[in-house]
Amino acid sequence: MGKTLSFLDKSFWITESEANTKHVGTLQLLSVPEGANSAEYVPDLFKEMQGFARGTSPFNCYVKTVLGYPVALVPVKKLNMHYHLQLHRIDDVTNRVALDNLAAQLHGSRLDPDKPLWQYHFIYDGKQRTFAIYARVHHMYGDGATLVRWFQSCYVARGNKREFTPVWAMKRLRHRRKEQLSWYKRIVAVGHGLKTGFDLLVIFIRLFMKILRVNPHYMPIPFSGTKTILTGQVEPGRAVTTMDLDFKRIKALARRTRATANEVLLCAFDIGVHRLLQDHGQVFKKALYTNMPINLRKPGEKTTGNKIAIVPVKLAHGDQDPYLRLRQIIINHRIVKHAAQHARPSAFSGYTIVIQSLALLFEWLKISNWVKPIANILVSNVPGPKDTRYLKDCELLACYPISTMTPGGGINITLMTYAGTANIGLVCCNKNIQSLQPLAAYVTEAFNMLEASVDNPRLRIEDVGEHIDTMPISIVSEH
Repeated sequence: MGKTLSFLDKSFWITESEANTKHVGTLQLLSVPEGANSAEYVPDLFKEMQGFARGTSPFNCYVKTVLGYPVALVPVKKLNMHYHLQLHRIDDVTNRVALDNLAAQLHGSRLDPDKPLWQYHFIYDGKQRTFAIYARVHHMYGDGATLVRWFQSCYVARGNKREFTPVWAMKRLRHRRKEQLSWYKRIVAVGHGLKTGFDLLVIFIRLFMKILRVNPHYMPIPFSGTKTILTGQVEPGRAVTTMDLDFKRIKALARRTRATANEVLLCAFDIGVHRLLQDHGQVFKKALYTNMPINLRKPGEKTTGNKIAIVPVKLAHGDQDPYLRLRQIIINHRIVKHAAQHARPSAFSGYTIVIQSLALLFEWLKISNWVKPIANILVSNVPGPKDTRYLKDCELLACYPISTMTPGGGINITLMTYAGTANIGLVCCNKNIQSLQPLAAYVTEAFNMLEASVDNPRLRIEDVGEHIDTMPISIVSEH
């Protein structure tokens, strides 16, 4: 029996193209168990996994369409494992630049729309004690929180070479069919819908008041991002880079600065992106913007599909002191959080659908180069396991999430915390920038300087390509 799809789920199918694919991926690094032959272990594991040809929902489902419009996920009897699982032998799996480039090549191609929408690519060299798995799943199957929960279910706390079931074959609890609503519940649902509509109207009224400068302290106006060489019409081809940051240091710095981990990371990413764009001759008169996904699930809720809102947040501008840039981001971030707390989650979800639909329309009409982007950076933070995990008897060393491109381009940065480390995946369209390796170095340097600036207020970041209008000297000027 087919699974129904929400409008947000369907939107990932409707708007997909060869230029802008809508799957998300992970690049996982694993170690070959002690005593195992490196040249034989990965091919043997690959063959063992090919034996799990019967999947569970949604991994056994293809998309049923009517005149190209998706209506349901329908199960297949048997999976084509030659398509879903593939084996790659490369020269050196420890060469991170080459591994990232291979992940970019795989990530840039489209999943076969006539088959269940997922793939596993095993990558090894037969010499090292390390191998990699690049896995990708279509976004319409679920959002980041859902997919991470599914994938974690097949990674265990202790290595076990006997009992093992891959994620696509694991049995998941079936949701009970929704009972037919009583008249009372229907009236309550209508009332909830009216309240959601009212909240959505208030959001747009307050945004309009901000345009008129009547109410400046509200979340950013949509499509007010800064045009850069990374924004505009998304084209085929991806640049992917992976990196790590010590998440314990991030949390410690957040405590010292009365910030959140996300705000600390936003500051480091903002400085890093400025430096990358300055390398390409770009100078900015105003701040960049980030898109922040908000998980709309209640604590403990385990619904599938997509249940998120995405809202823009203004970043920093005009300060060379990293700590003062962080304070700007904290203020701007909390303005948006305050707006989210004073509206129903369904209203913010509706706001996301309206704004993202406009961005998708611009992309479909191929006019994204002419309009300002919603934001310049999309940053997602996905909590992962706090302790070491194993895939069968292989230790999971790292897991780098690689997300899809948002309409209007920019850089999509996703991090997953794993065993005290932030595993970070960066991806962008490679039409103007061939590599994001410099950005990884710039972000690391920015975080180190931000950490040091708390105790040393004299520290200043180098010029990051910001044009600052000269202010007249007054009695309140410091100099």
